[in-house]
Amino acid sequence: MSSAPVNEIIQRIASSHPGYLEFRFHNRSVRSLGVRKGELNDNSFKRIAGAGVRVLLDGAWGFSSTSDVSQNGIEQAVQRATELARSTASRKKEKSSLAESDRLARGEFNLDGYFDLQSMGLEEKFEAVRKSEEDLRKSSSSIETAVCQYTEVFEEKYIFTTDGSDCWVRLVRPELRFVAYAGDGSKLSRGYDSVGATGGWTCLFQNRPLEGYIETAARSAHELLSAPGAEGGRKKVILSPAMVGLLSHEAIGHTVEADFVQAGSVARGKIGEMVASPLVTLCDSGISEYVPNAGGELPVDDEGVLTERTVIIEKGELKNYLHNRESAHRFETRPTGNARAWEFSDEPLIRMRNTYIAPGNDNLDDMISGIDDGYFIDGPEGGQADATGEFMFGASRVRRIKNGRLAETVQKVTVSGNAFDVLKSIDAVSTDFRWDLGSGHCGKGQLAKVDAGGPYLRCDLLVGGSQAAG
Repeated sequence: MSSAPVNEIIQRIASSHPGYLEFRFHNRSVRSLGVRKGELNDNSFKRIAGAGVRVLLDGAWGFSSTSDVSQNGIEQAVQRATELARSTASRKKEKSSLAESDRLARGEFNLDGYFDLQSMGLEEKFEAVRKSEEDLRKSSSSIETAVCQYTEVFEEKYIFTTDGSDCWVRLVRPELRFVAYAGDGSKLSRGYDSVGATGGWTCLFQNRPLEGYIETAARSAHELLSAPGAEGGRKKVILSPAMVGLLSHEAIGHTVEADFVQAGSVARGKIGEMVASPLVTLCDSGISEYVPNAGGELPVDDEGVLTERTVIIEKGELKNYLHNRESAHRFETRPTGNARAWEFSDEPLIRMRNTYIAPGNDNLDDMISGIDDGYFIDGPEGGQADATGEFMFGASRVRRIKNGRLAETVQKVTVSGNAFDVLKSIDAVSTDFRWDLGSGHCGKGQLAKVDAGGPYLRCDLLVGGSQAAG
């Protein structure tokens, strides 16, 4: 293998290349530690390294990847990508072009926590996971089983393009998951909480201490054992930052990704229209806005474009879509830094980073006091959304609101509706802000680490309860 670093190799090759060449070296390592019922049940490490090459020649793309990052391996990957572009150029009816950008990244971008977490010993991490599982398991006599899972993903990338990008990016994303199963002899219930971030170990606990996540998972499991069913119907509700994040990402964010827009999503042709309450400003950002260490923090996208805050909806008006360089050219706008690839063998797709609704001016207690009969909804359990904006999500931490006060916990519910109709119904937005979906992944043909969040929102939703209303 050549002793020359990948940046020197690709720069020599690119100097004589006839078209646009994009090179991405990617080194990812993943460590997982899991404890269940006091026993270590996961201790794994995986490393994936290689390079992806994209070539744009005569309006056609070619892509190739290799795990051989020697001079010879990279040369062959470039040759394969170039040949693929040439072979399809004559048959391509709609030629591809790239928008120019004045935000092409150069230099090194080392995000907080990368080197600190590298230096933290494996034994120290394991002991934190072991103790967390023990504390969760012993937190209530009703807890029969507890699980604590820790994962960290170290990312190192070198991105080079023939039109100006030349940068290294290093970041790490740790996450913790807590699951408790409570039983009473006849029934079993599950409580869950998780946290994920971009940064070191301590950044996981900027919202709550470690004990707070353990307590939430245990309390949820215990309370659901005896919680009454929820009354379904159209209700006035308060959505937590986690639920706001889920709505923003799944039901809104995907509809404004430019490839989905081109395919006919509900957001197509609506730039300049009022699609939400004037209280709503919704953004997607590679930067961690308002509070640090969002789980989808990303300084540079995989086309070498510096990321930025993209305002999607401003005071209710749809302002922008999310773009890579090709879609930006097609829409005659600027790239937003949303091109992302999961592994070196993947081509970049248009993906979100950190999606959120901006905080407003309302007090949460006042928002609750304005509801006579409704719900406070937290604990997102996933669900589904489509390009029309229709969605259905689960929620596991739900409390009744009666006469302006928080009341009893109820069983898990589903919430559904059209996302843009829900946004139009918002009549209060709190001053709070929290990133709260940094654990897990977004899927769109390939995975991506993202985050989402926001303030508390008051809005109208269709709530699916576990018993009939009345």
